[in-house]
Amino acid sequence: MSIAISYHADADVSDWILYAAVSMSADVVMYSPTRCRHCDRARALLKRKGATVPQIFIDHRHVGGYDHTFRSFNSRKEMRYKLLGRSGLRVSELCLGAMTFGSPQWGTSEADAVPIYTRFRDAGGNFVDTANEIYGGGQSEEILGRIIAGHREEVVLASKYSLALPGGRNPNLAGNHRKSLRRSLESSLRRLGTDYLDVLWLHAWDGVTPADEIMRALDDVVREGKVQYVGVSNMPAWVAAQCNTLADAHGWTPFVGLQIEYSLIERTAEEELLPMARAMQMAICAWSPLASGILSGKYANPANHEKKRLDTLTLHALDERSQTIAALVGTIARKLGCSSAQVALNWLRAKQNVIPLIGARTLEQLEDNLRCLDFEVDAASVAELDALSASPLRYPHRYLAGVQPLLHAGFHAALDTHRR
Repeated sequence: MSIAISYHADADVSDWILYAAVSMSADVVMYSPTRCRHCDRARALLKRKGATVPQIFIDHRHVGGYDHTFRSFNSRKEMRYKLLGRSGLRVSELCLGAMTFGSPQWGTSEADAVPIYTRFRDAGGNFVDTANEIYGGGQSEEILGRIIAGHREEVVLASKYSLALPGGRNPNLAGNHRKSLRRSLESSLRRLGTDYLDVLWLHAWDGVTPADEIMRALDDVVREGKVQYVGVSNMPAWVAAQCNTLADAHGWTPFVGLQIEYSLIERTAEEELLPMARAMQMAICAWSPLASGILSGKYANPANHEKKRLDTLTLHALDERSQTIAALVGTIARKLGCSSAQVALNWLRAKQNVIPLIGARTLEQLEDNLRCLDFEVDAASVAELDALSASPLRYPHRYLAGVQPLLHAGFHAALDTHRR
């Protein structure tokens, strides 16, 4: 249901209609002669009445004023689902990252994690991602285990092994090898309060464990029923390809997913990792889709004093390039009447078989992220973002791009193929 209200007329009557409409989960379009005054009035009214307004969209094209669109939760598009790579496992098109759960510095307490998880589930999300004790000393898994107790079968639960903090006396505490896998997996299952994981990710390549040891050890835990599917994160494309080739040749369990850093600011995965994943029929889970919050626009506002990822954990440089990209994201967001985070997430959603991994620290952040499901960024804006954020090609891709006319005898532009 949608209701139109004109603030050109009696504002008091308009206030009453607005509150009634939002209470009925209707969409409300306010026609206002000023851009912000009536918008702020409406916000204040709803706050006093205890109503929740997830977002206001402003359309500058309305003749003679502005359109302020209050969209209810119930008007939101339904979450869709994807198959996880070459498996038959159905996962939601957004994955909830639980890295923030229990993190003492910039993370989320258990009391705040519960409504975040509940809202994600209410929105249709079923794919949840965590890791072993590298996430909050195991607090992330423990909190998540308590939250999902009672409905474990409804959730696609993923965790990771391979990383451990320095300072101990056990050199086998970390790594990709069989002993590290066993210790980490058993500890994760205990903390999560479950007897199996739906997905176990190899968190990062250690550079020393042979590919056949990795894949045979992973296949063993799948055959034992402790893991349903396996995936890999932060591994060179040639190693991941070698691992899956060995798995296919020996009848072992292959990687069905690839979890990588991928965003408008970090696009180097497009050179080798994404083409490899397509060839191997691996799903792509994109971690840090907002580049540690840079693409949310929060760093563009000096007056914003909320806790930020880069205050405690440096994963991205807040350099000129990243700020230029973030500025364009903000410009497009203002044009579309949405948030910068939604634009950045929808740029990823427009890519083939990519699942953004959202790591909201607050319920407000999650609500904003979920709004990306309501719309798609237009093709012209996507092309503008692609052009500005593109990474320069490196060898051999730079060379191969230059010799396409020779490789196809001049017919490269006329060749229709599904292999690119």
